[in-house]
Amino acid sequence: MGKGDLKSKRGKINRGTFGASRPKKEANRQARRLKLGLEKND
Repeated sequence: MGKGDLKSKRGKINRGTFGASRPKKEANRQARRLKLGLEKND
């Protein structure tokens, strides 16, 4: 497993992608959903 392995965390960092081994931060996801109007703000 190294930089070329797309399923490893290191490979995801190298590619700049996210997935099961490198999830995005939950707070950022919620803020973006509110900004796009996909979730209602209580």
